[in-house]
Amino acid sequence: MDLYLRVLHRLADGALPVDDALLTRIDRTVAALKNATTARDAAAGRVSAALEPLEATATSTTPGPPHLSEAEQRALLAIAGGAKLYQHLLSGQVSVTAASGTRIPYAELQRLEAAGLVARDTTHPLHAGQPVTLTDTGRAALLAARRPPTTSLPKPGARPVTRPSTPARRR
Repeated sequence: MDLYLRVLHRLADGALPVDDALLTRIDRTVAALKNATTARDAAAGRVSAALEPLEATATSTTPGPPHLSEAEQRALLAIAGGAKLYQHLLSGQVSVTAASGTRIPYAELQRLEAAGLVARDTTHPLHAGQPVTLTDTGRAALLAARRPPTTSLPKPGARPVTRPSTPARRR
């Protein structure tokens, strides 16, 4: 379709003399463009029809955010404030340092990354520091872990009013 648009633009840019041959070529190009548009719309409809059942099952079986351990919560909170993954040039040791100064074990970062809770920007070299950020799933899991449970507890009844007793006499 893009090809036909470029051809039509080239024909209509005014460089060619306007005659019956030019008008015939423009008509053929417009007809081809219409056919390409119809074919594209039909293909998009087939793809949408094929994806609807898949999307319906995906949304119905999507689990909630994963349950986080205390260590994972602390690591995600530290990463939320900003963190970078560094590799020491001489020793080759890899470490994660949060903006708050917290160090996160590399094994913990790998677990969080495998769970899809964090992502790192690999466009930066490892020795210069790769930014590590929370994914949407990580933010949702952290938010769910920080919220109080939604179970409703019975409200305590009114407590009887007690007046302080008279102070004991001092000797």
